[in-house]
Amino acid sequence: MNRRDFNQMLGLGAAGILMPTLPAFSHTVSPEALLEPGVDVATKKRLADAGLNAAKARGATYADVRIGRYLNQFVITRENRVQGIVNTESYGVGIRVIADGCWGFAAVANPKDEATVAKAAQTAVAIAKANARIQTEPVQLAPQKGYGDVSWKAPIKKNAFEVPIKEKVDLLLAANAAAMQNGANFVNNVLFQVNEQKYFASTDGTYSDQDIHRIGPNFTVTAVDPKNGKFSTRNSLSAPMGMGYDYLQVNPADKVGGITTRYKMGYDMLEDITAAAKQAKEKLNAKSVEAGKYDLVLDPSHLWLTIHESVGHPLELDRVLGYEANYAGTSFATLDKLKSKNFNYGSKQVNLVADKLQPGSLGAVGYDDEGVATKKWDLVRDGTLVNFQAIRDQAAIIGEKESHGCCYADNWSSVQFQRMPNVSLEAGKTPLSVEQMIKDVKKGIYIIGDGSFSIDQQRYNFQFGGQLFYEIQNGEIVGMLKDVAYQANTQEFWNSCVAVCDERDYRLGGAFNDGKGQPSQSSAVSHGSATARFNGVNVINTARKI
Repeated sequence: MNRRDFNQMLGLGAAGILMPTLPAFSHTVSPEALLEPGVDVATKKRLADAGLNAAKARGATYADVRIGRYLNQFVITRENRVQGIVNTESYGVGIRVIADGCWGFAAVANPKDEATVAKAAQTAVAIAKANARIQTEPVQLAPQKGYGDVSWKAPIKKNAFEVPIKEKVDLLLAANAAAMQNGANFVNNVLFQVNEQKYFASTDGTYSDQDIHRIGPNFTVTAVDPKNGKFSTRNSLSAPMGMGYDYLQVNPADKVGGITTRYKMGYDMLEDITAAAKQAKEKLNAKSVEAGKYDLVLDPSHLWLTIHESVGHPLELDRVLGYEANYAGTSFATLDKLKSKNFNYGSKQVNLVADKLQPGSLGAVGYDDEGVATKKWDLVRDGTLVNFQAIRDQAAIIGEKESHGCCYADNWSSVQFQRMPNVSLEAGKTPLSVEQMIKDVKKGIYIIGDGSFSIDQQRYNFQFGGQLFYEIQNGEIVGMLKDVAYQANTQEFWNSCVAVCDERDYRLGGAFNDGKGQPSQSSAVSHGSATARFNGVNVINTARKI
């Protein structure tokens, strides 16, 4: 028995409730009728209303219904062969209610008719009433207007699920061949695609129909020195994106210069994997870094992860309050720091924003899983902490009159809760290129790509590695380094930020698999920045000495 079934049975047992026979409904719905996005919205609305009405009839003061179909596809290759093609599909309904001031939740897979949905709603109410017996304080929701019938669709140009498998396989194998031809000994290459078709309805009067698309190419190339058996790797510098297959079809005019060529909103896999093979070989003979203080020039392909761990997670309000401690604990950024209105998070160059609207980002949607229209808001402005990330039952705690629209569940069978929106470092206002930034560095390291990391239980002390490291001496890159990681604490690090390149260099990074919660849920989130400079950061040598 899974945990959710156990909790439902426990709640019903505590309440001592027996479900009566439900009245018959005249409409029967097959799952296939709901498979295509935008098709038969009236049927979805009818199912949702059955859940809402049943919940209200049983005493719920609030209810929402999420009807979801989730599609995933993995195309997996290694060297010159296909290792696997995996397609998954999940369809069902999740219903969340407030009754007697307490939350309750129930879900059902492949609902056949309104009666099935209504029964799940009644189960959710029964659970809420059972839980209310030990609830010390009633749930307080921020006001939310109903939007009526609304829709949102990811602005894709080419649906990845409509692209023939052969075309995808040919691309990955061609990329693998390019890597092998340029010195790689091994290469693994995966293309991951996601389509979430989500219908939401609530007693507030919102009925939203959304079609969300994401794509994530990812490879690892390995080079081996046959003389000593040592090896090095270089992972792809791609970013998973809230885009369609058009992400893999780049516009040459969209190029961003530098040691590794990147594109503002596209990704050239062949170009990246060719460079990766050469750089993996170069890493074999790179100079091991000398530990000490360096000025760091951090590329967006690296900095996104530092933003994620040292800003995104510690500013989740549930971590701040101690309600959430999974995956590296709570947060150093406690409520008193926000209330002081002068807590120094970083230097004056540091402006960090939460944004659920950014086109092409993983977190972009029109409405969150509470039916709240998404938005953009400040987290850190001119180095000062000014806000957290809050949803409807948290907003009042920090004096907000409305939710920030960042509530999310990873599946119809999961309970929605506060999840990180896109959190990004704003680009600098003064014109500044990467080349100009490097020219002003006397002793530094230019870091590209994300690597291993660790962070403490309050999201304060941390260590980050990367993919590529280049030594800077007197304004020039003089060669490749290896065995590099930097250490700092969150305030120290962000206060060492002295410059951020301008909008021309701004790019998104991100993750498909941001874990949080118990039971664990995974969400997708982007983090944007331009290349930024951090002075006097402690760098260690990670090589194992025997």
